[in-house]
Amino acid sequence: MNWKQWLKILTVPVVAASLCCLSPLLLVMFGLASVSFAASLTDTLYWEWRWAFRLGGFLLLMLTLFLHWRKQGICTLDAARRRRNELLNQFIIAVIAGVLGYFFFLYVVVHYIGVWFKVW
Repeated sequence: MNWKQWLKILTVPVVAASLCCLSPLLLVMFGLASVSFAASLTDTLYWEWRWAFRLGGFLLLMLTLFLHWRKQGICTLDAARRRRNELLNQFIIAVIAGVLGYFFFLYVVVHYIGVWFKVW
């Protein structure tokens, strides 16, 4: 797999898992909420619902991997058994890259956007 394929697989799950802190920032960016409301919403979503966003991101990662494998022609269990090592390696790489991408996006990119908008 090349870098473009990995980016296509990982982008949506990483952003979805980060929506607990990204969605209040988007509300402020589009002028739909005040900074104080966004800060309050971020606290609620992050501390109480963080697990749901992370679970949703993981499930989206599994879905994007499944769709990618179907696109590659791995549609039956026999085909999956024949390419078991390749699929396992791709799964492990996707989970590790997804976790690293999540931490970078949420704790670096979203954090500095939040600081720039003075939400936190």
